[in-house]
Amino acid sequence: MRADAVRGHLDGLLLAVLEPGPLHGYAIIAAVQHRSGGALELRTGTIYPALNRLERLGLLSSSWQSSGERRRRCYELTDAGRRTLASERTAWSEFTTAIGSVLNPAAPPGFAT
Repeated sequence: MRADAVRGHLDGLLLAVLEPGPLHGYAIIAAVQHRSGGALELRTGTIYPALNRLERLGLLSSSWQSSGERRRRCYELTDAGRRTLASERTAWSEFTTAIGSVLNPAAPPGFAT
């Protein structure tokens, strides 16, 4: 899938995969890829700036966690992040309905071609 297809929806994707609980960066990338059936492959150079921005906006919080000798920054949704995710879902639904109406129009009842 083209990278520009994700543009404008990255925040919603990141918030959605963090909804079940905290994840570190690589796990976020893997979750997006898994949930999209492999269609979406995000790069670290794409997600880390977005995660940092979402944290600055108060939509995520982060903490360092250790896994063996490795330290990883884990991100999780804040209450504001959950509210924003709900808004993103509503906006996505409205967007897909509008685009679907144009790309796959259904003839109105009683309309003859």
